[in-house]
Amino acid sequence: MPLGRLLLRTSTVNKIVSRNAYRATKPDVSKPNMLRVGLAFGSTVFLWALLFKQHSNDVQEYKRRNGLE
Repeated sequence: MPLGRLLLRTSTVNKIVSRNAYRATKPDVSKPNMLRVGLAFGSTVFLWALLFKQHSNDVQEYKRRNGLE
């Protein structure tokens, strides 16, 4: 297959793939996707809980190593 034909074929594939990435309609903001909202808030709460737990463990370790307990 000649190089020109190969490049033409890849540019056609790239146009098809890039067209599918865009939507013709805007998402309706009055009806949020509750699954996505729940996952976002749930993961945020989970990460904050891990942060507080790690901080508590770090404070306990600091006090133990420095003889403050």
